[in-house]
Amino acid sequence: MFPVMLLGPSLAGILFTWLADGPAGVRELLSRMRRVRFPARWYAVLLIPPLLVWVVLLCLKTFVAPVFAPGHFLIGILFGCPAGFFEEIGWMGYAFPRMARTRSALSAGILLGLLWGLWHLPVIDYLGAATPHRNFLLPYFAAFVVAMTAMRVLIAWGYSNTGSVVFAQLMHVSSTGALVIFSPPGVSAAQETSWYFVYAAALWIAVFFVVAACGPSLRSRGTALEVAK
Repeated sequence: MFPVMLLGPSLAGILFTWLADGPAGVRELLSRMRRVRFPARWYAVLLIPPLLVWVVLLCLKTFVAPVFAPGHFLIGILFGCPAGFFEEIGWMGYAFPRMARTRSALSAGILLGLLWGLWHLPVIDYLGAATPHRNFLLPYFAAFVVAMTAMRVLIAWGYSNTGSVVFAQLMHVSSTGALVIFSPPGVSAAQETSWYFVYAAALWIAVFFVVAACGPSLRSRGTALEVAK
């Protein structure tokens, strides 16, 4: 299922772009995939997922239990690379710009985030360190969806200001890589569910500040960028 999950959004995004807009649409999608230059501050935004994961786990280790100590599985970043590269071709290359035509970027990001979370349902019990999750599978999945919805809004924020699919890919890599690298290896299913909910809350706090600063459009002041193609 993992190859299907990775390739499904990318192949669907390219196919539907071609069906809707023809070869010109595919060329335009590829141009957004080559948009690798954006203001330096957006590179700093890529640090949000690993910093939040690390801080959440460090606080839980300090105030709750040592078992929440962040892991150090550095090669885990490699797990994020194929997920970020392939999936975002469909999610932000195709789906988000069209969804944002008829709703705000915030609404589109939330809806797409829910769909993104549900997309993981076939493999959810193989994610995280507490596999299998048994009686905590549904609560863990709920925590995962809540976290991924917030992360999708943050990705939509960056994309709305850069117009770069590459930024979305890097943010996805950062998110998935951070979860794999820092996930505490010794947690139970209940403990993993708990820290995912805390992480989700931290992500939504970040979303709150973004929306407070940018509004539902998620556009920073002075940004005049057309990303809805």
